[in-house]
Amino acid sequence: MKRFVRLSFFVLIAFLAGKHGLFTGAHAHALQPGYLELRLVDMDQYAVVWKTPANGTRPLAISVQLPENCKPRSPGQSVWDGSAYLARWSARCPGGLEGGVIHIDGLEQTSTDVLVRFDFADGLSETRRLTATEPSFMVPARPSRFEVVQTYFLYGVEHILLGIDHLLFVLALLLLVKGVRRIVATVSAFTLAHSLTLAGATLGLVHVPGPPIEATIALSIAFVAAEIIHGRRGRPGLTERYPWVVAFTFGLLHGFGFASALAEVGLPQQSIPMALLFFNIGVEIGQLLFIAAVFATMVLARQIMRHITMPRPAWAWLLPPYLIGSLAAFWVIQRTAGF
Repeated sequence: MKRFVRLSFFVLIAFLAGKHGLFTGAHAHALQPGYLELRLVDMDQYAVVWKTPANGTRPLAISVQLPENCKPRSPGQSVWDGSAYLARWSARCPGGLEGGVIHIDGLEQTSTDVLVRFDFADGLSETRRLTATEPSFMVPARPSRFEVVQTYFLYGVEHILLGIDHLLFVLALLLLVKGVRRIVATVSAFTLAHSLTLAGATLGLVHVPGPPIEATIALSIAFVAAEIIHGRRGRPGLTERYPWVVAFTFGLLHGFGFASALAEVGLPQQSIPMALLFFNIGVEIGQLLFIAAVFATMVLARQIMRHITMPRPAWAWLLPPYLIGSLAAFWVIQRTAGF
């Protein structure tokens, strides 16, 4: 039964990997969202930043359209900055942005989203999240705290559920740790650790270069995958004996990874604590949803097992840790080469 349950995790991993294009060499993280910033610099003058996500090395076929009273409404040539296509320009919007419509052409044909940060005439700012089903919005007359909460909460949920490297680390811990109490302690230690470094890095208290952190995150996944194999062969390692210690240590690294994703879109200056809090809450909710899906898969596998009498290969339990470790090793090489 245990072997079949572990085999079911192989199916879950394969589904996640296929969904994210990992067998074709895609990056472990999901496509970063587009980003539009309209910063009021003087009266009706706005400094505009438009970041278009890239699919490989090509920009997505989306473009920004500012309100009709803004001139120019869209940018000129975008420049590749190593992770996305970036355009900067100055737009004059007589009367301000209030009451105007901001629209992202082509967004409805994609699976990504766009975060829009804009200033009101009084200098306050707000953030909106545009999606394929809602590619435009009318700028309100005054800012809404609910929009900040909703935007960053949903972005946090989306980031963790589409960040397969973080999910594989959690999955590896769940495969290794036995007992509800130990699992709760391990997940809690991981949560506490990445919450600390997420806040510290986002607020500028700690700075660590992104590429080495990303490579080390991949290495942490490979380490736990190896620990699964050692434990099954009667040589329990540090992770199996003290899982909360390992989860906390590597959780600090994963927090820097979350912070780098948040840095891509920035935080509204007037609502930094609120945006950071709800992004982190979103990450935790997404993580709990994934854990619930893993346990649901386990229960389903056990139910199916009751109706299957055919023998299972003795090596079936090796599939999940070897697949996790292989993907992690690939990411280590890929990210190290990208330093």
